[in-house]
Amino acid sequence: MEGNRPEPPQQADERATLAGFLDWQRATLAWKCEGLTDPQLRERAIPPSSLSLLGLVRHLTRVERSWFRVVAGGEDAAAAGLGEPGGREAAWHDVDTADVAVAFADWRDACDESRAVVAAAPSLDVTGDDEGERFSLRWIMAHMIEEYARHNGHADVLRERIDGATGE
Repeated sequence: MEGNRPEPPQQADERATLAGFLDWQRATLAWKCEGLTDPQLRERAIPPSSLSLLGLVRHLTRVERSWFRVVAGGEDAAAAGLGEPGGREAAWHDVDTADVAVAFADWRDACDESRAVVAAAPSLDVTGDDEGERFSLRWIMAHMIEEYARHNGHADVLRERIDGATGE
């Protein structure tokens, strides 16, 4: 596997550095899924786990929209497309019938929406509410880097199990 991922800047302000690392993590997920067939992307880890690469993409779409559009942007969850049946766990289920192309397009759109929220914010000190708790945009970006890093570890294992491909 060879990834074509944008390197985070080595000398930049805080926003550009956080955005660079987050985009690198996003690109890593895309790389782990690259070149696989729809059935391979749907393949689950080990029963009874529902973990799959497609499920990870769908989960991270929801997480992007939840943290950036709803919490940081103040948008209503239903308007952000988060009112689907099954709630937070819906991404992991029904991958056998999910449209892979639509799921990836939706994820790319969610990433673009998140970038727009970050770009529009006057500073990383902007805060948003999640169930009565306040979170700064700085915290949200750092959390999203962690979220992707953790799930990219899962993606590593899934990809290796599917076709033996490994990489950073």
